[in-house]
Amino acid sequence: MKSFLNEDFLLETKTAQRLYHDYAAGLPIIDYHCHLPPDQIAEDLNFKNLTQIWLNGDHYKWRAMRANGISEAYVTGDKTDWEKFEQWAATVPYTLRNPLYHWTHLELQRYFDINEILSPATAKRIYEECNEKLSSPEYSVRSIIKSRNVEVVCTTDDPLDSLSHHKKIKNDGYSVKVLPAFRPDKAMEANDTKTLNAYIGNLETLAGYSIFDFNRYLAALKSRHDYFAENGCCLSDHGLEHLYAENYTELEIRIIFTKIRNEQSLTTDEAAQFKSAMLYHFACWDNEKGWVQQYHLGALRNNNTRALSEVGPDTGYDSMGDFSQGKALSGFLNKLESGNRLTKTILYNLNPADNELMATMAGNFNDGTIAGKMQYGSAWWFLDQKDGMIKQINALSNMGLLSRMVGMLTDSRSFLSFPRHEYFRRILCNLFGNDIENGELPNDLEWTGKVISDICYYNAKKYFDFDKIK
Repeated sequence: MKSFLNEDFLLETKTAQRLYHDYAAGLPIIDYHCHLPPDQIAEDLNFKNLTQIWLNGDHYKWRAMRANGISEAYVTGDKTDWEKFEQWAATVPYTLRNPLYHWTHLELQRYFDINEILSPATAKRIYEECNEKLSSPEYSVRSIIKSRNVEVVCTTDDPLDSLSHHKKIKNDGYSVKVLPAFRPDKAMEANDTKTLNAYIGNLETLAGYSIFDFNRYLAALKSRHDYFAENGCCLSDHGLEHLYAENYTELEIRIIFTKIRNEQSLTTDEAAQFKSAMLYHFACWDNEKGWVQQYHLGALRNNNTRALSEVGPDTGYDSMGDFSQGKALSGFLNKLESGNRLTKTILYNLNPADNELMATMAGNFNDGTIAGKMQYGSAWWFLDQKDGMIKQINALSNMGLLSRMVGMLTDSRSFLSFPRHEYFRRILCNLFGNDIENGELPNDLEWTGKVISDICYYNAKKYFDFDKIK
């Protein structure tokens, strides 16, 4: 029987162990999509305790605690940090076979050299030991990032962001590149014209002129896109239920925009037309600059309206949706491709029923100009676990070229989440190792090792070309 979380964790064969330890484990990390707060990196914050760095903002843990019968007061409420941690420690033993069990103990090992199992019996000791370490300079935010051999971090930022924190990080000479990613979801949210109109008002202030028609709106947003590029951005990101590819005319969009400025409600068709137009323009700008565009599709958000009103969005009340993805995604990508305006693109799905759809859709629009131009992205959110990763890897293997994949990302708000890359790398090496030992792949560790190294690091390094950003 193997011991829990030993050096060969998830590596079932000798070949898998060699592939991981020789070709994957030591590679740097390019975390090209996450939600880390750039202000905390700029401040080089030392968190006061384990609760603040580990539980605050982590909706994965919050969902588990609620499922375990823990009162909201201990989740997002006003209980003390120790009381919240105590309830998390009481929940951990019940997370067996949930990825949180692996992640929790990986993070305790990798960051704090703690090999104990977290439980009510060990909670106080672990909490105090981690808190003592967190107070030292070696556990400042920047030090934590560097300790995991991270080379690049891409945050997720609204077009109206000043990027002042990114500027400070760069001016400080921090060795890890912390770059913004352009996330314009709020700029196209036409289902709530009052909120969108307020957003446009804030954009007016930044632009320095009134925005009374659609062309001026585009010009103001384009100036923000340019500003992001000037500050090291080379990625966009969109979090959508599904793509929008409705037919529209310029006149129709101008009329719709006037209704938005007057805070008039739009019909469902009008909102879809406006979103379609905005997505198209964003994609054209990305193509002009040679950016990578990312589409995270399929989340059904804010299902619990009482919880939304009490604790707000992004607090653990989102789920997979069962949206129709294929037709609109095809229409959107085809419109861009037909006009030679399709840049490098990564597609992510949240519903595993869409795995093969996404993998085959990406293949429709490769054009031979760039290896892996169209990417079927790594397992995302609820799929970011062993079974979900294996299914994503297998779908891509069967329908495309796994060898050209740009690897893993954290998609996390936590500075302790970088072992997600290790988790992915171990699973990847195990799959290749099993295939070799089963005689399904040749026993050519040099070539297979190169492919694994490419997936874990070198493909992303070439694809995003962050080295060009000084």
